[in-house]
Amino acid sequence: MTSQPASSRRQFLRTGCRALSAAALARAGLLTGRAQTTGDYKALVCIFLFGGNDANNMLVPNDAAGYANYQKIRQNLALPQGNLVSIHDAAGNAYGLHPSFAPIAPLYTTSKRLAVLMNVGTLLQPVPRGSNGLPQLSAVPLPANLYSHSDQQSEWQSATPQGGANTGWCGRLSDKVAGNSGVVPPAITMAGNVLQLLGENTQPSSIGTSNFGLTAPATDAGSTALKNLLGLSSGVTLVQAAQNSLTNAMAVSQAINSALSGSSSLGVTFNTATDIGSQLSQVAKMIQVRAALGATRQVFFCSQSGYDTHTNQLATQVTLYGNLVAALSAFDQAMTALGVQNNVTAFTESDFGRTFQPNGNAGTDHGWGSHALILGGAVNGGNLYGTFPTQALGGPDDSGTRGTWVPSTSEDQYFAALAKWFGLQQADMDYVFPDLHTFNYQSPAFI
Repeated sequence: MTSQPASSRRQFLRTGCRALSAAALARAGLLTGRAQTTGDYKALVCIFLFGGNDANNMLVPNDAAGYANYQKIRQNLALPQGNLVSIHDAAGNAYGLHPSFAPIAPLYTTSKRLAVLMNVGTLLQPVPRGSNGLPQLSAVPLPANLYSHSDQQSEWQSATPQGGANTGWCGRLSDKVAGNSGVVPPAITMAGNVLQLLGENTQPSSIGTSNFGLTAPATDAGSTALKNLLGLSSGVTLVQAAQNSLTNAMAVSQAINSALSGSSSLGVTFNTATDIGSQLSQVAKMIQVRAALGATRQVFFCSQSGYDTHTNQLATQVTLYGNLVAALSAFDQAMTALGVQNNVTAFTESDFGRTFQPNGNAGTDHGWGSHALILGGAVNGGNLYGTFPTQALGGPDDSGTRGTWVPSTSEDQYFAALAKWFGLQQADMDYVFPDLHTFNYQSPAFI
C-alpha cells in the first residue's frame, strides 16, 4: 500500500477540519488581484511522489561506458539512449533525463532554474565504507523500517529517521520562521492530512482540489445558525476542538474569497484533470493573493501517487513524469508571470528509490537513495548536486546485491539547504533537524 500514513484522530482535528473553500478557489480561476509587492515573501512547495520514485530512469549516465553499464543491468527497463534528454553537470559529465522531461529541460540548460540532487535519502549519520570499499551498514544506526512505504513516508516528512515523530520538519520550520501572523496559517496542504506540516505551534490548513471544500451556508439565517451551533459549549474536549477548527476554517475561507474577488486572469493553463496539475494550480492561486492574506512565509504540500512501480514501469513512468512535468512547467510560468520566481522554490520528495536491477515483472522493487528535483529562480540550476551512485550490483554504493543505493546525502542536509534559504537561523537548526549535527551541519549548495 502506497497511500499516506493514517493520521491520528487528534491530528485529523488539527489539520483536516480546517479545510479551506476549494469551491471558492475553483470558481475564482487563476487570478491576479490588485498590485502586490514581493517584499520579503518566500514560499516552499513540496511535491511528494508517493510510492517510491525509480529515479534510475529519471537521470541516466549518458557517456559511452556509463550508458553501456546502465543498459546491461537495467535490461528491459533501459531507456533507449537516443531518447534521453541530454544534459551535463558543471564538470561537463554527460547525463540524460527521462524523455518526458524534454518540456522543462530548458529550465536546466538555459534559464538554470532547475537542479537535481543525486542519491538523497533517509540517514541518521554517514555510512562508512570498509577496507573492501563496501558499505558497513552494521557500523551505524540505520533508519527504522527501511523499504516500508508508511515508515519511510513518515521519516521523510518528519526528518526523523528513527521514527516516532509527531511533528514534521516543515511544521517545525514554520514554528521558527513563519509564525501565524497572517490571515491564513503558513502551512497549507493540497493533499489531505500530512505529518510534514504539523509543528509544535503550527497547525496546517487544507485546500481540496474538488468542489467539496468547507463553505459557509448560503443564507444569512443558515450562517447564523451554524455560528450559534459552533459556539455551544459541549464540555467534551475533542468536540470543542472540532468546533474551534470549523470556526477557523469558515474565517479563513471567507478571507480567501475576499482576497480572490474582483481579479483578472493570469493566462496560465494548468491541466487540472491531473491531481498534481490541480494542486499546483491551487498553490499558484494562493501565492497570487499573498499580500491580501498578509503572508510573508508559506509552505505548501502537494503530492502525486502511483510511483510504486513493481510492474509495467516504463509505461507508468511516461504518464507520471508527463503529468509532473506539465504541472511544473505551468507552475514555473505562473511564478514568472507573478514576478515571484525568485521567491518560490518547489522540490520533490519520495518514499525511497528503487532497485537498479529489475524484477521479473517489468518493474522494480523498494530501494533507498534516489534523486530529487529543485525548481525556482533562487536555485543554482543547470547542475547536479551530491554524488551519483556507482552503478554496480554489490558495489560500493549498494546496500545489498540489487542496486539499492546507500544515500550519499541525507534528507536532513537536503532540507537544511531549503530551510536556510527560507530564513531558518543556525541556532534553530537542531530544533528543526535533530540529526543534522551528525553531518556537521553541511548541506548542498543548490540554493
